Amino acid sequence: MAKQDKDATFVGDSRISAKRIPNIAPSYSDFPGKSEPFWPNFLLKEWMVAAVCLVGFLVLTVSHPSPLTDLANPNDTSFIPLPDWYFLFLYQLLKYPWAAGDWVVLGTVVIPGIAFGALMLAPWLDTGKDRRPSRRPVATGLMLTALVGIFYLTWAADHEHSLNHASSKGGSGGHGGGSGAAAPAAPADPSFKPDPLWTAQTGCMGCHGKNMEGALGPNLQKIGSQLDAAQIAEVIKNGKGQMPGGLIQDEAEIQKLAEYLASLK
Repeated sequence: MAKQDKDATFVGDSRISAKRIPNIAPSYSDFPGKSEPFWPNFLLKEWMVAAVCLVGFLVLTVSHPSPLTDLANPNDTSFIPLPDWYFLFLYQLLKYPWAAGDWVVLGTVVIPGIAFGALMLAPWLDTGKDRRPSRRPVATGLMLTALVGIFYLTWAADHEHSLNHASSKGGSGGHGGGSGAAAPAAPADPSFKPDPLWTAQTGCMGCHGKNMEGALGPNLQKIGSQLDAAQIAEVIKNGKGQMPGGLIQDEAEIQKLAEYLASLK
């Protein structure tokens, strides 16, 4: 047997144990309040929250239906269309000369594309580990600038539309087609029955009603107390206010209709 140095000391053993321990994840019960499995614990909570929000949205939809506006009138050129609120900022953006006309591609494709593309690529563009906004000045500044711009453009679009819409409500004449908010000149008589001469005028009934009670246009059940036959014929031919002229081309038919309307007093 070989002699061993008495000063040598064994400090470990390099042999591998024959007992192999399987790679099993620790039980989540050993870490209460610190972690939980994604399925089903975490995902089930997300689904429950989404279901509650969906039910609440459906209840609001049923209990508060969208308000109906006036009937569509192709002869009413005073109507000012307005997109949904979440597109108002883009709607206002296209009103500026540098984002419209020859530069419309810049306002419809380039600027929105850069903005939404940067939003989608934000996790890769800003890889900082700090979560405090004060320590991420570039990302925080860009986000605040975008939010301020969106809020301002949305407000500007709504404010401008309100001013234009309010000014378009006035100015419709007594016999004009009228804007969407034009009210009948007098209360309608529910027992009034018009002459077949009127019921044949489908274009007139679209604005003034089947029984001349008024809709987009004024009430004509007693128009003869305001205008005579010649004045009515002039309105039919040339229009008045928002009412276009030339809807009836036959002179004889215009005269008969004007005389009939003038007799309503």
